[in-house]
Amino acid sequence: MSDDMGSPSELVIDFVNTYDVEGETDSIPSPAALTAWLGRRELIGPGDAADERDLAAAVDLREALREALRHNHDRPGSGDHGPGPSRPFADLPLRVALTPAGPVLEPVATGVPGGLAGIVAAVMRAHSEGMWPRLKVCTESTCQWAFVDSSKNRSRSWCSMRVCGNRTKTRAYRARRQTEPGSRHL
Repeated sequence: MSDDMGSPSELVIDFVNTYDVEGETDSIPSPAALTAWLGRRELIGPGDAADERDLAAAVDLREALREALRHNHDRPGSGDHGPGPSRPFADLPLRVALTPAGPVLEPVATGVPGGLAGIVAAVMRAHSEGMWPRLKVCTESTCQWAFVDSSKNRSRSWCSMRVCGNRTKTRAYRARRQTEPGSRHL
């Protein structure tokens, strides 16, 4: 993976956001699209190509990461904090490498499996840099867009306060108004 690709956190966010829950659009709907996405990020070589199995593995990985990012909203003592099943990671070719900066995960294969393993390695780098708890998905159920929580106390819930935060707060306000005695039900 190229160092000019951006931060590990950006790669993870970018990958999770390849599926837009609200618009129900997928920017990697085919093996060719997955090949192009990985190639633009220099996670695979120019001669590498994804197949249907690779696409299924990528979708499984993306949704496992989305689920794990949902858990980053949890507070200590609020229940289960662990990510979902680790099955999407089990078949990816990774190894631990000892570097001057400490141990890191790195892909041991090339091609699409190596590219997907590079995304998992980025997850571990984001964790080692202390950024993992700041990676979240919007709590607005119709959105689920991944973002970096840059708030001081790590309490941000929505990708956008103007859009998703406003939707959530408006729904809560309307629900309260309907349950108040003497309120008009429209």
